[in-house]
Amino acid sequence: MIGLSDIQTALARIRADIRVSPCNHSETFSALTNNAIFLKLDNQQRTGAFKERGALNRMLTLTADERARGVIAASAGNHAQGVAYHAGRHGIKARILMPLPTPLTKVSATRGYGAEVVLHGANYDEAYARAVENAGQDRLTLIHAFDDDAVIAGQGTLGLEILQQHPDIEAIVVPIGGGGLIGGIACAAKETKPSVLIFGVQPARIPSMKAAVAEGRPVTLDSAKTIADGIAVRRAGERTLPLVEKYVDDIVTVEEEEIANAILLLLEREKTLAEGAGAAALAAILNRKLPLAAKRVAVLVCGGNIDVTLLARIIERGLVKDGRLVRLRVHLPDYPGALHRLTGILADHRANIVETAYDRAYHGVNLGDTAIDITMETRGPEHISELLAALVADGYTHERIL
Repeated sequence: MIGLSDIQTALARIRADIRVSPCNHSETFSALTNNAIFLKLDNQQRTGAFKERGALNRMLTLTADERARGVIAASAGNHAQGVAYHAGRHGIKARILMPLPTPLTKVSATRGYGAEVVLHGANYDEAYARAVENAGQDRLTLIHAFDDDAVIAGQGTLGLEILQQHPDIEAIVVPIGGGGLIGGIACAAKETKPSVLIFGVQPARIPSMKAAVAEGRPVTLDSAKTIADGIAVRRAGERTLPLVEKYVDDIVTVEEEEIANAILLLLEREKTLAEGAGAAALAAILNRKLPLAAKRVAVLVCGGNIDVTLLARIIERGLVKDGRLVRLRVHLPDYPGALHRLTGILADHRANIVETAYDRAYHGVNLGDTAIDITMETRGPEHISELLAALVADGYTHERIL
């Protein structure tokens, strides 16, 4: 198991190439949670995620012969980009195995950093198995995404940075996938300041580390889809589990809607873009999953590589949840001027129509009538109630579509 000295050495080794990411106080989230919240924004690294730290530390420990032969990794996202970027900067050839369903943007970004990208397998497990085969066949050094001492030590440099920036921090909240990030941070923080509390957060759909702690050994969970794809790891690491068992105070889980809401709040309130994995720790704080009150808390926002189409869906769903976007189905008599009268009522109440759709054959529409689905921007739940009351007053049959 790694120790504090390994993490201190890693920090000295990678310092010239890794940004000291900000750890800023958030007035918004402090007020919402009754804690002093500090956001550690490692989504501001060059490749958009903390993974650079461990990947670089591992590469800088290679022998001259290993550097000459090159490295290989399996990843569908942030680890791939971290390995590719720093391998290119240090003149090391890199081959990255990525699953076939990997979004084109991530494939293109990894290739853009100079790596050879090989698409293989339906999922990470299949890509990783092929990477292990290739490593043996072509004498390449495998850089594991989390279950490697040098990688863990590299990720642990975040813990040292947080305590350097805020020596009085009382708790650190960290997303967990395979455990490399929290294992390194927990070791660094607890060995430097034993009183600091360390909490881990996993998606409720695939809590592999929480299951491993409960069983006392890594267990393989069924695959599951989650918007926190960066921490959707089916099996906790063999090397990371002992660190979690020794240093982490508790692990909690968060639901998909909670993660999505945290992404939206970070974007809207803090002007910070986070992917699902990067927002998981904040989701736990916002939804009162942790026993923290009036504490100085560092919250990891550790990745910002989110697919723009997913982000658009998250924003839209968030607006619906907040009552700023609503869809109503209104039944109308099918004659000229009926729609004009309806839109006049909506305009009088300052609702902005963004989409409409007619239907004469479904939804129990009477012959001679039509149903119209209207999507509108609103000011919030009270404004929606006002609109519904106006429709009732004017005799419209309607329903809210959820």
